[in-house]
Amino acid sequence: MTTTSAGHGMGVPVAKKRLGQHFLADSEVAREIVRASGVGPGDRVVEIGPGPGALTGWLLRAAGRVWAIELDAELLPVLLHRTAGLGALHVERTDALRVDYGALAQTLGGELRIVANLPYNISTPLLMRFIEQRAAIVQMTLMVQTEVAERLYARPGTKAYGALSVPCGLWMEIEPVLHVPPGAFRPPPKVNSTVVRLTRRAAPLAQVDDPEIFSRVVRAAFGQRRKVLANALRVMGDPARQWLERAEIDPERRGETLSIPEFARLANVIHASGESGSPEASPDPSPTIMNADPMQG
Repeated sequence: MTTTSAGHGMGVPVAKKRLGQHFLADSEVAREIVRASGVGPGDRVVEIGPGPGALTGWLLRAAGRVWAIELDAELLPVLLHRTAGLGALHVERTDALRVDYGALAQTLGGELRIVANLPYNISTPLLMRFIEQRAAIVQMTLMVQTEVAERLYARPGTKAYGALSVPCGLWMEIEPVLHVPPGAFRPPPKVNSTVVRLTRRAAPLAQVDDPEIFSRVVRAAFGQRRKVLANALRVMGDPARQWLERAEIDPERRGETLSIPEFARLANVIHASGESGSPEASPDPSPTIMNADPMQG
């Protein structure tokens, strides 16, 4: 469905408690997010979960064209009313976790710039999907729960450093750009929010010979954080201790102490050994994926 918009007649829709919805209601915050994204005419802008359109209107003003992905059909009349006349808005009613962003980039004719107030209960799996399909995405400006933002740019040895920090840091330059209080939403959530800008690196932070093995190593290392690496990596194969020694990493260290280049070096050693076992062997501590939209634009 394609439209254009800007009306002011409809108010903020009633948030669905069963979905835990909290709509961005501060126009200045929305404007700052779009300004931080740097989108402009000619950019292929994708918005996830536009809700009633707080971000969408400013995106249309900046770029002229927006491709929005919204699961909740009941929000579409308000979204379309509020954005009428502002530019070309295409709304795809689907689950953002199921979108093939590579195919979408081909449809739109080039790399994507994603700007979104991500649904908080699926922000981590969405981020991982974006990273997996990074070839199609040149930049992301995302509002997430502050706790998630801190995990994105956490350093080794800290509590926040984990299975999200490593792949994001490998492939993306990450910058926090705006902190958003609960009062910017209706109804206010019980958590603070942070806007982060992720820009795809021209080259990864470290050379990775096999991205799939790298991902499995990271998941195994953080799957049981209290285990030393020699034990945590055994889900990938018996030679775990030998792999670590070849990578010049103390087998008694824990995954949370490894830098991104060390993870890459270890993954490359495992790749070269040809003994990494089956992909199904490594645990995946990713949170359960749900389809509710708790936080929307």
